[in-house]
Amino acid sequence: MIHHLADVQSTRIGDGTNIWQFCVVLKNAVIGSNCNICSNSFIEDDVVIGDNVTIKNGVYIWNGLRIGDNVFVGPCVAFTNDIYPRSKHRAKPVSTTVNRGASIGANATIKCGITVGEYAMIGMGAVVTRDVPAYALVMGNPAKIAGWVDESGRKLIRHDEKSFISPDGVIYLETKSGLQKQ
Repeated sequence: MIHHLADVQSTRIGDGTNIWQFCVVLKNAVIGSNCNICSNSFIEDDVVIGDNVTIKNGVYIWNGLRIGDNVFVGPCVAFTNDIYPRSKHRAKPVSTTVNRGASIGANATIKCGITVGEYAMIGMGAVVTRDVPAYALVMGNPAKIAGWVDESGRKLIRHDEKSFISPDGVIYLETKSGLQKQ
């Protein structure tokens, strides 16, 4: 469903995706299936959004952003795509990747050029200035790791020196890129 008050120029939108009123989607944007793009959002040309993604109200998705499947982007999240922005200066956009299953809380700010790992959770209002490892819970300004979460967002507890465990007994091993589900 594309609301009649949305300006959707792209034809590359998957089945079952809803785009609500006052959204603008430029012609080269790619949006997957079963997404929900809430009102007052803007999606530029060089953007790829996976399946089952929720983009809440007031989110602007600039060129160079790649969003994986099953990602949640809370209201008024601010993405950037230029490290040295200047008026009337058009630099090549810096890519940012938000991997599968990640969640970004309301009013978080995401610096361009970083990667948000799978199933990571970014707290509301966080200012993310560096890569977020898989399954990490980050909070604050600048955002720092405050813990680890499972695929449902439940906090993990330390199991032993090299692993964490979920409330239902699933083990996650520490790796250089975050945690890995066993």
